[in-house]
Amino acid sequence: MSTASTQVPEGRYGRSPDERADHKLKIAGAVLAALLLALVGYFAYHYIGQNKISAEVITFDTRQNSVQVHLEVHKDADATGYCTLRSQSKDGAEVGRADFHFDTHATRIDKVVTLRTTSKGTTAELLGCHAD
Repeated sequence: MSTASTQVPEGRYGRSPDERADHKLKIAGAVLAALLLALVGYFAYHYIGQNKISAEVITFDTRQNSVQVHLEVHKDADATGYCTLRSQSKDGAEVGRADFHFDTHATRIDKVVTLRTTSKGTTAELLGCHAD
């Protein structure tokens, strides 16, 4: 004699509990991924879109008590602000730091600035630029 099975055939009458859990995990993962993407976009917009002044050190020439820095600044025409430069000695000690202000209406400023130092500097480092 055969006995009849009391369980329904698998997959015949809807999803199994494991499939429902997998579906909920996929939805939760998609929501978290969308939130992460929105957060990255928000920070990228505020970093790139709101930064009105950017600059780079092209070259520098060290002297005994100063460093000549060739600085190239890109900014909006109406933006005013400053860039902070510093110089360090051979042993890594900071020997000079100064802010250089830019208030012209030009969008590109190519200028050689002099950073005074307390002793011979071996570097010229751009720490950052900020709008006023």
